[in-house]
Amino acid sequence: MKYLNIFFKKRKKTYLHEVLTYLNIKNKKTYKNVLINNIQNLDQANKNDITFFHSSKYKDLLKVTKSNFIITTSQLSHLLPKLKSKLIVDNVLISVAKITEFFYPNSLNDQFENKYINIDKKNIYKNVKFGSNVVLGENVKIGKNSTVGHNSIIESNVRIGNDCIIGSNVIIKKTLIGNNVSILDGAIIGKKGFGFFPNKNKNIRYPHIGMVVIGNNVEVGCNNTIDRGSLSNTIIGNNSFLDNQVHIAHNVKIGKNCIITGQVGFAGSSTIGNNVMIGGQAGISGHLKIGNNVKVGGGSGVIKNIPDNTKVMGYPAKNIKKFVMENK
Repeated sequence: MKYLNIFFKKRKKTYLHEVLTYLNIKNKKTYKNVLINNIQNLDQANKNDITFFHSSKYKDLLKVTKSNFIITTSQLSHLLPKLKSKLIVDNVLISVAKITEFFYPNSLNDQFENKYINIDKKNIYKNVKFGSNVVLGENVKIGKNSTVGHNSIIESNVRIGNDCIIGSNVIIKKTLIGNNVSILDGAIIGKKGFGFFPNKNKNIRYPHIGMVVIGNNVEVGCNNTIDRGSLSNTIIGNNSFLDNQVHIAHNVKIGKNCIITGQVGFAGSSTIGNNVMIGGQAGISGHLKIGNNVKVGGGSGVIKNIPDNTKVMGYPAKNIKKFVMENK
């Protein structure tokens, strides 16, 4: 599902030749009048978006992408469909970071906001209860019968549904929250992800223009950290419960009815199916797919995809029967 991004301002009118000039890519005369709408992932891009292809493991997405303009390397260019325009660069991800900042000039700014409303003087939250020292940004929407605890900060444009409980000392930014959601004390939701390119002189930051989307009937435990997405969104599905001190990195997708216990960590861009249970202190590596009805034992290290209806444990995580036999 696509969500309208209400948190970042995008350049209103951008031509392809401007983007290519910005990246020092050779232009064609025909590009001068080609309008580009956005930068998107392969599976989300429309025909007037720029997209990118940086690894052969995503080659199946080349068959479904609607984009006509694909950033890639000379080594991977032979995998692209013939009718697509190949925009050749040395480093795809650095180029994508530059283009994202070009489209969204404020995307690297994660400072606190200067504009907040005075909730004591605004009569727009009649059915919401607030603790002491609550700070709300502009255009925040909070549904009826919700509560916000002491010292919490909810930044501009955040959406919170009905019957929600926001604890004390909570920070929420760049986030959409459904109905009947509990965010317990000390949680930080919607901060930028840990995305950058190491460099000897100065690390290059990757813009994060995605958001966090939390479904209905979700519980987020104390001191959880949920990073917003880079280009796509970080998503927590309906009826999923997260214990205390869980970390969810950028672009992670957690399905419905999942149980995540304490101190579990998810690296970026992994997808977790429905009805998944993960024991305490387990770690999930990045860009993995965990199937439906999977159970991961506590302390496990998941470093490869796990199919549906599987129980795993250990490091590296393996079928639990094999793990038990090896550790008798």
